[in-house]
Amino acid sequence: MNRNRRVKILATLGPASNNPEMIFKLASAGADVFRINMSHASHDVMRGTVAAIRGVEEQLGFPIGILVDIQGPKHRLGVFEKGEIDVQPGHVITLDSDPKPGNTERVHLPHRDILDAMQIGHRMLVNDGKVELRVIETGDGWARAEVVSGTWLADKKGVNLPDSELASGALTEKDRKDLDAALQEEIDWVALSFIQRPDDLAEARKVCRGRVGLMAKIEKPQAMQRLDEIIENSDAVMVARGDLGVEMPLELVPSMQKKMIRKCRKAGRPVVVATQMLESMINAPVPTRAEVSDVANAVYEGADAIMLSAESAAGDYPLEAVSTMNSIAEAIESDKGYLDTIASQRPEPEPTGSDAISYAASEIADTLGLAGIVCFTASGSTGLRAARARPAKPILALSPVPKTARRLALVWGTQCVITPDAGDLDDMVDKACRAAYREELARPGDRIIISAGVPLRTPGSTNMLRIAYIGSDGQGSIHRSTD
Repeated sequence: MNRNRRVKILATLGPASNNPEMIFKLASAGADVFRINMSHASHDVMRGTVAAIRGVEEQLGFPIGILVDIQGPKHRLGVFEKGEIDVQPGHVITLDSDPKPGNTERVHLPHRDILDAMQIGHRMLVNDGKVELRVIETGDGWARAEVVSGTWLADKKGVNLPDSELASGALTEKDRKDLDAALQEEIDWVALSFIQRPDDLAEARKVCRGRVGLMAKIEKPQAMQRLDEIIENSDAVMVARGDLGVEMPLELVPSMQKKMIRKCRKAGRPVVVATQMLESMINAPVPTRAEVSDVANAVYEGADAIMLSAESAAGDYPLEAVSTMNSIAEAIESDKGYLDTIASQRPEPEPTGSDAISYAASEIADTLGLAGIVCFTASGSTGLRAARARPAKPILALSPVPKTARRLALVWGTQCVITPDAGDLDDMVDKACRAAYREELARPGDRIIISAGVPLRTPGSTNMLRIAYIGSDGQGSIHRSTD
């Protein structure tokens, strides 16, 4: 199916949308990848949702990506004797390992790793930053903190720690069970929450063994300090602006977003911009003007995908939210300045034959006015390289591997088709031309450029370009003078 845009839409499924009828409508309206949030979904719900998506995929006849988002460590206060306490700036309270209900002087913090990591001067943000505490004294299994701002603390409110790096990894026992269950299903991506360092990806990488792509969610200042290493050790990155906006000053988040997108584009890693993009559409059928601008900025910056969270999972208007995001993206990409903006941010190719070939395909397609770029990819690397060049012409990725095509559904500008592998070069050209014609990328008489690896079926060996004509019946022939 030929989308009229390059950026992809990632829609979260939940109570408002995780049924086959709505999934069909959302995919038809523009959703390219669906997210299942394990913070709210049981294993049975996850399995049923995956099955529903795959059923819709078969109906629609094009690959759909599935991302399972692993919850990660959730840190919360214990409980109070009366459910809550009033505080004011200057109030001092002790956080300790005693599970007894708290009072105005102390409260249980059921996370020993936090108590061990806290140092004098470190901040603790409670209830999405509505209360800020600052540590003034520490001991074995306790810390004393002073209230900097805020008026009340209540049972089990969430805790953020912008200054403390915890020794514990990113996977909890719940996460391990969720990951094991998800890997039994036909999923394509796993997102890991609260990544602090590249080592946090190692355990999941060992468990997944390449069966899915690993997406690192960047939502902690510690991750920003080691961003290059995390990008290198991940398969994709999510700009998770929710917790990032709690743990960092809000005014820094836009520049952090631009930095992450720029670095991911340079590294050739897909990057997703997430959280509150059309937040008002949870309860309203139209977005605010500011939200439209937020989505537009992510598109102009060259993000691979933009994400809906509660808007499509639990809101009153999930279909309208996807349709609106699709319309915004189409409008921005039809702007004459869009491709100039994208091209001006294009990273230099890596000094490899594969990157040189992919960039050359983009330049040749522009120079000769070709209809598009068709790449054969078994592992997905050729498709990723084609997208990294951010060509002005559309990319059609052909793969005999359904998992590869589904994973590429997240990648900028890449239209994916599952097709039998080519037997030889002539068969490859014919399959490319037929697919370009069938997917309405090209018409009879148009030319396309084909990139692939030779020998065929050799992963990661993009080393060949061919220009081919589309025949009157959709078949192809090689333009010999440009081999």
